[in-house]
Amino acid sequence: MASEKPSPWGALKHSTFRWLWLASIASNIGTWMHEVGAGWLMTSLSANPMHVALVQVAGSAPMFLLALPAGAMADIIDKRRYLLGVQLWMAAVASLLAVLTLLGLTTVWLLLSMTLAMGVGTALMMPAWSALTPELVSKRDLPSAIALSSLGINVARALGPAIAGVLVSLSGPWATFALNALSFFAVMVVLLTWKRERQVATFPAERLLGAIRAGWRYSRASKPLQAVLVRAAVFFVGASAGMSLLPLIVRGELQGSASDFGLMLGSVGVGAVLGATLLPRVRERISSDRLVLLASLLYALVLVALASLRHFAALLPVMLLSGAAWIAVLSSLQVAAQTSVPDWVRARALSVYILVFFGSMAAGGALWGFVASHASIPLALLAAAGCLALGVLLTPRFPLPVTEAEDLAPSLHWPVPILANESDRERGPVMVTLQYDVAPEHAMAFCQAMNEVARMRRRNGAFSWGLVQNSENPRHWQEFFFDESWLEHLRHHGRVTRAEQRIEAAARRFQSPGVPILIEHFLVPAKDTPQPAESAHA
Repeated sequence: MASEKPSPWGALKHSTFRWLWLASIASNIGTWMHEVGAGWLMTSLSANPMHVALVQVAGSAPMFLLALPAGAMADIIDKRRYLLGVQLWMAAVASLLAVLTLLGLTTVWLLLSMTLAMGVGTALMMPAWSALTPELVSKRDLPSAIALSSLGINVARALGPAIAGVLVSLSGPWATFALNALSFFAVMVVLLTWKRERQVATFPAERLLGAIRAGWRYSRASKPLQAVLVRAAVFFVGASAGMSLLPLIVRGELQGSASDFGLMLGSVGVGAVLGATLLPRVRERISSDRLVLLASLLYALVLVALASLRHFAALLPVMLLSGAAWIAVLSSLQVAAQTSVPDWVRARALSVYILVFFGSMAAGGALWGFVASHASIPLALLAAAGCLALGVLLTPRFPLPVTEAEDLAPSLHWPVPILANESDRERGPVMVTLQYDVAPEHAMAFCQAMNEVARMRRRNGAFSWGLVQNSENPRHWQEFFFDESWLEHLRHHGRVTRAEQRIEAAARRFQSPGVPILIEHFLVPAKDTPQPAESAHA
């Protein structure tokens, strides 16, 4: 019997995801309301354009500073408690700002400080929030969940500013801050009622700096994740021109009003909704790799249309297409990023993805703004379209991972290492050596297979790796790698996946039959170990 086709709403059958999705829409509406209120309040407090611009800087700057630490904390702390703490922090900041604004006590620098505090909360939340999704839905429904999350953001982006405009005109900016504070409690209620399955910790939690280093090593050594990051950077640098220059197109080129701009943004949101609805059917026919390629070309055509068309009615369907293309790329890249990494490092890997996303959007916006200011808006849009078209050439070199074929569950096939003295669990570094016996005619193929083993060791925790050949007996090879401590080496054991077990098997098939691979572990001397005396001779 044919399997049931995936539904665009399939993720909603998971109750925790469904309620958290609805709560997040409310929270995102509150966030957009807060941004409108903060921007309007700053224009009332100061006519200095720099102060107005600093509102956006204060809100986004923490993302570049805290994304990696936030990803590490989300991996080593219980995500439910962690998110509850972050949501409570953001609710407290929004509530305080609402009270101070209502009492007329908010100043320019106080508003910037509060906006910075909200930005810190957003930076701390995003990696954990992104990594939470695979825990709430099945792997089959993960594309639906990510598309629905993107859809919710677009719905909030359409509704939040509109509601904020009414509230600011009726009550003042304080009301937007107050409602934003209330919106966080909707998420907290769902998190409190979520009965998350507790996992018994085998080892003590990783230290923050060590967790950051481990996440960074994994990102540098993981080819699938690197492919996602490269494709994301190429797309978002080019595509950022559409949203960053849209206000100038509507106001300057089309001589439109604020309502015209809102209608344009609404068209983007509607296009995203339609795109999210059609995505499951499209994915049945083409791969994610091909989908990103086609959607990138479609967005390039959108930029060409924005550069050449000067009729408002003609641009509305163009913006519909931009929303559909945007959500197709965003959803596909997020699915690839989330499913190409194992559980132990997911939030850290996603923090790198988030950093690339925000960095690409910021760099692209600055680049195309510079071109538009020194040349023209159409030229900037056409250059961005060319950037997207050239990016398509990278597709064969950086294919998105086909994650359905990979089993990222821990293999647990390594033999448990023996430690003579349990008090040495914190000692390090640890050097692990593996001795191979390989026939000379297989040496080249063996070395090529060991290159993949090297990447595997590094992404799972090794900070150094090497392969050497015995000078007396060319059949004898020795692999060595270093972990930071004995405890970190034990974590390394638990990180090896079933897919990586096949990488080891591919290299070990060159081992001479009947000859065992000798594995040894070495510790550096303890601090209290007597050191050899230095020679008195020069």
